[in-house]
Amino acid sequence: MHRRLANPITWGDAARSGASIILIAAWQCIRLSFVVLKLRPLLKYWLPPLAWIAVIFLASSDTKSFEHSFHILAPLLHWLSPQISDDTMHLIVFIARKCAHLVEYAVLALLLWRALRKPAKNDPRPWNWREVEVVLLMILLYAASDEIHQIFVPSRAPQVHDVFIDTVGAAVALLALWILGHWRKRW
Repeated sequence: MHRRLANPITWGDAARSGASIILIAAWQCIRLSFVVLKLRPLLKYWLPPLAWIAVIFLASSDTKSFEHSFHILAPLLHWLSPQISDDTMHLIVFIARKCAHLVEYAVLALLLWRALRKPAKNDPRPWNWREVEVVLLMILLYAASDEIHQIFVPSRAPQVHDVFIDTVGAAVALLALWILGHWRKRW
């Protein structure tokens, strides 16, 4: 004995529901494409500075950073100059570490500038000093937070002069970028 369905489904209904499923899937695919298109610049421009920030954070988390630097540089210094004194060696390691501060924040400044500006090939936009101000403020805030972070790392101590050195490194890098771009007639 067959029971009749109250609302039987016809081939036309099935075709319409199949078509709507295909339209919904196509719409979802288009939406995903737009999300990917919006995500690509985010990854292209902001992932490098975020990765570099992570590198700086990990470097400042090293509990024996001076000792590590010293153990790397001391044999090299003794090889270059066997009569070098311990005081001179400590001074050289100190200067090398401060130069490392300059370089790591110079790189970060250039990466942040790139992320803010999003330059393109043959970019006709003029140099924007406002972007430089924003980058330097970001550097200053991150350098200060990095020094605050070092309060919680054994054998590390926050140094206000390191924030100054970090910011100077960033400013020098951005100034060098401006000079290079001005010389090459980019801005």
